Amino acid sequence: MNTTPQAGRSPRDRSTPRFPDGPAPDPAGSHHERRIRSFQPRRSRVTTSQEDALQRLWGQWGLDIDGRRVLGLDELFGGLPVVLEIGFGMGEATAQMAAEDPDTGILAVDVHTPGQGNLLSLAERNGLSNIRVANGDAVILLREMLPPDSLDGLRVYFPDPWPKKRHHKRRLIQPEFLSLAATRMKPGAVLHCATDWEPYAEQMLEVLSAHPGFENTQADGGYAARPDFRPLTRFEGQGLDKGHVVHDLLFRRTQN
Repeated sequence: MNTTPQAGRSPRDRSTPRFPDGPAPDPAGSHHERRIRSFQPRRSRVTTSQEDALQRLWGQWGLDIDGRRVLGLDELFGGLPVVLEIGFGMGEATAQMAAEDPDTGILAVDVHTPGQGNLLSLAERNGLSNIRVANGDAVILLREMLPPDSLDGLRVYFPDPWPKKRHHKRRLIQPEFLSLAATRMKPGAVLHCATDWEPYAEQMLEVLSAHPGFENTQADGGYAARPDFRPLTRFEGQGLDKGHVVHDLLFRRTQN
């Protein structure tokens, strides 16, 4: 097989930005320690409209998680209370929640470039000034870039379940992550998780119930009904059509 680059084209270095005015390919670089990550970056096609949004809007509504500065959330969101959303897919649900609650800022984190572009496009199209799109590792964002007691909520909807037993250590909702998240959430702020993978839901309920930084909002200590503010996503609908059961978990940050 011929592996020689085509004439007039040269291989692009992985560190070179695909979009010079958009998200960086590796925003935190090598100055942070190597560790097991809960996400797997996906390579997929970026449409023309998504590319246009990334190039035009990133400087206004996007930010790279470089781990080198502490964000001023009041400045970013004009004093609005801020909810962090980790993993937003293509952004349709995020945009809907932002439209229905314009008095809350949503700091939406993902590593999926097409989704970042799509959410920026949706925000512009619908006049949603209460969304900021963050590119990179949410753990670095929480640990290095957010002040203590700064978040009014945290949303983790349909994270990768890493179903194989040998991959369970990659799941995001673990005691160590909860301890970090608790330090960045205001007392009384709610952590809202949702998953259609029942074994992961059981693990979430177990580790959240055992963590001293959180208390279940449900009197029976179990799962919650889907709240009205969480839209039914296309992904969720596909799972329901396959017979999957979706579990919501709503845990409040304790006063500790």
